[in-house]
Amino acid sequence: MEITNSLETDIKNAPEWFHSAISQLPRKENLYHPLGNVAYQAWNRKDAQDIIILIHGTGAHKQWWDPIAPLLCNKFSIIAPDLPGMGESDHRNAYNFGDFSDALIAIINQEKILNGHQKVYLIGHSLGGHVAGFMASEFPDLFHGVVMIDSPIRPPTYDYDNHQSTGPLRRIKHYPDKVSILERFRLMPPQDCDNSWYLRYIAEHSILNVEHGWRWRFDDKLFATLKRLNNYEFKFKCPALFVAGGKSLLLESKIMKYIRKAFQDSMTVEVIEDAAHHIPLDSPLELISCINNYLEVWQAKK
Repeated sequence: MEITNSLETDIKNAPEWFHSAISQLPRKENLYHPLGNVAYQAWNRKDAQDIIILIHGTGAHKQWWDPIAPLLCNKFSIIAPDLPGMGESDHRNAYNFGDFSDALIAIINQEKILNGHQKVYLIGHSLGGHVAGFMASEFPDLFHGVVMIDSPIRPPTYDYDNHQSTGPLRRIKHYPDKVSILERFRLMPPQDCDNSWYLRYIAEHSILNVEHGWRWRFDDKLFATLKRLNNYEFKFKCPALFVAGGKSLLLESKIMKYIRKAFQDSMTVEVIEDAAHHIPLDSPLELISCINNYLEVWQAKK
């Protein structure tokens, strides 16, 4: 794809479903928080009964979900936050799963969701899946379903001190113009993606024009300062689904074997064979169909 300054021009050949989805603009909100403000957006459905919270991955942002959210089951209203240190949310001195969780609980409270009538479901990709799994484990009576999308789960005994990370967040530099930085947009871990219009869309919302030029929105200290879930064991009381990419570089056979065995009684595993790690970009419609099928079943069990 030839990249220009115009998003509209660059994605003109995207499929109709994609254009229809991104035309359904969400309500933009901001949560004022003592540790740093948190941006989020919401799609309110008139006849929605329950709530879905969509949680993005490392270095990503809430608008990765713009083509996905409007196509999820219309019985749900949807919230997509920018996790602290990413997107339009404020940067912080350090990051941990407790603070990510606290930010999302604060959004739930601000939206006045916990009224005893609406049930909340968590869906997260990569790091977002770990956040979703952490919250479902820590607050077993608060959430009614969790979906982890290509989020590697390792045994609680895994030594993260010796972990060789893909390290997706590079040091921030400034680029002289918009096209220069857009041309540098890459997925991590590295992978091909046939849906160049999806990549162009999320790249558009990943950048910021500041005094010294164009830069990425994420905090480049995030990955180095993130306190990982050492010695942590996910425990799901609510229904749980793990969606794996058949070509994912992050889900080697040893990890998948552990996931299938450790969670055989608490989490269903589905594999989208032609997708790599970034399943929402590789196979968006297949992912949406898979999630909707489970949401329908879970909600019917009320």
